[in-house]
Amino acid sequence: MSVASQSTPLISRMLSCSVSIANQAGKIIREIMRHGELGIVEKEHAKDLQTEADRAAQRCIVTSLSKQFPKATIIGEEGEDECKDTSGHVFDPSTASSLHITCPSHLASVPEEEVVVWVDPLDGTAEYTQGLLDHVTVLIGIATGGKAVAGVIHQPYYNYQNPGSELGRTVWGVVGGEVGGMPMVSPPEGKLIVTTTRSHSSSTVNDAITSVSPTEVLRVGGAGHKVMLLLEGRAHVYIFASPGCKKWDTCAPQAILEAAGGTLTDIKGIPIPYHVSAPHRNSTGVLASAAGQSHETFLNKIPQHVKDNLKA
Repeated sequence: MSVASQSTPLISRMLSCSVSIANQAGKIIREIMRHGELGIVEKEHAKDLQTEADRAAQRCIVTSLSKQFPKATIIGEEGEDECKDTSGHVFDPSTASSLHITCPSHLASVPEEEVVVWVDPLDGTAEYTQGLLDHVTVLIGIATGGKAVAGVIHQPYYNYQNPGSELGRTVWGVVGGEVGGMPMVSPPEGKLIVTTTRSHSSSTVNDAITSVSPTEVLRVGGAGHKVMLLLEGRAHVYIFASPGCKKWDTCAPQAILEAAGGTLTDIKGIPIPYHVSAPHRNSTGVLASAAGQSHETFLNKIPQHVKDNLKA
């Protein structure tokens, strides 16, 4: 690493590297799909799938970041066992163009050993196996002090429905700083579009959605994809009144959304903790609002019985 890069704040360097590594993980995901050998296995239940793309992408992300930032704690969705075989999976981000990311002053001196990186190598695995490729994202979230502070969302199949277009898009952001990779768009006025789960619906989830009186409901896969809908101005709020998602699903999306002026909390309005000992499951759901929306208004409309049903 050059002297110049060593003088750059850690969070800026880590975010720049994560963008390059996420792009590489996206190439791995597309290559495995092209070969058609997905290697699907069930994890906790029939809707909780893992493919060879999940495993290979995680090996690439975790081993590559670990080599660059050995003192940071990196937590991947697929567990440590999936990262033992590192042969052929280490990517050197210095081979890609680096980003010059301005680091906010409050993050400029964060030490490496205080950073926790939450990795979902392939968010939307079920959708990946079903060919709903626009739902698929790669998520790398950077946290310190228990808070999501920076993140990367890579869409390996962005533009896949437009033949001849270049595949893939990577969006990144740092809280209190900038957002890159795409222009932020405000959702339409005169409507209230809610995005929510397509595979984990329940009466509690539906009651929460109904309470805000939406004009349209988008039921899609992947937490990363749902937050992208907020960033693209295609939805106003993301409501998930269920314990179904995990820290690696929300860390990167939360950081980028907050960098863009939006808000993400649990369904009760309580901040989601991202410290190293935090439980992996987001037991009290997710509520995310696009920039310019009143998060407090949505919180106040969620019925008390919905909040009471979700126990920490």
